[in-house]
Amino acid sequence: MFEPAIEKILQFTRPLHSISRTYGGLILPGTSTFFFVNGKGVAITCKHVMNLIPAADEINRTFLHFKEERDRIPKDGKYKRNLQGLGTKYKYHPDTTIQLKNNFLNCFDKIEEITCHAHPTIDLAILEFKGFNKVYYDSYAHFVKDSSKIKQGKYLCRIGFPFPEFNNFKHNPDIDDIEWTSTGNPNSPSFPIDGIITRFVADPATNGITGIEMSTPGLKGQSGGPLFDTDGNIYGMQSATNHLHLGFDIRDKEIIQDGRKGKVSNYPFLHVGICVHVDRIKEFLTHHKIEFSEAG
Repeated sequence: MFEPAIEKILQFTRPLHSISRTYGGLILPGTSTFFFVNGKGVAITCKHVMNLIPAADEINRTFLHFKEERDRIPKDGKYKRNLQGLGTKYKYHPDTTIQLKNNFLNCFDKIEEITCHAHPTIDLAILEFKGFNKVYYDSYAHFVKDSSKIKQGKYLCRIGFPFPEFNNFKHNPDIDDIEWTSTGNPNSPSFPIDGIITRFVADPATNGITGIEMSTPGLKGQSGGPLFDTDGNIYGMQSATNHLHLGFDIRDKEIIQDGRKGKVSNYPFLHVGICVHVDRIKEFLTHHKIEFSEAG
């Protein structure tokens, strides 16, 4: 049912690959999603995804200062103790993120600058990419024109990149840095998930509708991905997942498993996706004088 729409959507929906390194030495891959709204290098995503851009600058800058101080510590019998003291000074613990690098895949030949616009109240952001010569996405979003079509029970789909299968990165011990490589798998698969509209989310201050609740969860990594119909028209953007306690709790229920009696407990929740409403997206783009298209 959504096959043609997904092909259409993937022409302008892209993954953001991130790698982070902890002070304990663990390198973690992560993914999120963004999609383009015109042919001029402008995309939208979630505000919490956009925050990865300035966060990377701050985290990496702090680590450079740490390395500079670390390299000045004499390699003597007090080195280990002094290094521990330096880690304490920088508030580094084994699970502290000390490096973060982002990679915007298959968008442009180069990126010199990204101007970010964060919505003041909604989990929504605009990314303006600058300094490129070639564009590698093939189309852009067309937002549904008539929002009266957005009704309870309407069947829609979301897509993003929730499972980070890429492994084209490594730690370079010579310079103590994490870096992207030309070897390994550079891609992560797109993953669609369908559902129906269940309810709407309103701003408590104005009672205006800001979000669309879906009957299925938005998966981690799908944040910033489009919500669309079978024609590929955009109804919103995946933002978060809420967890609704169903109340069908089971405590110490006796079961037989593998020929043995045992007791299990279960506290079920319904996981529902929250998407930014298309009207709020269009208002924000209009506010920043960003060109976009409508259809349907």
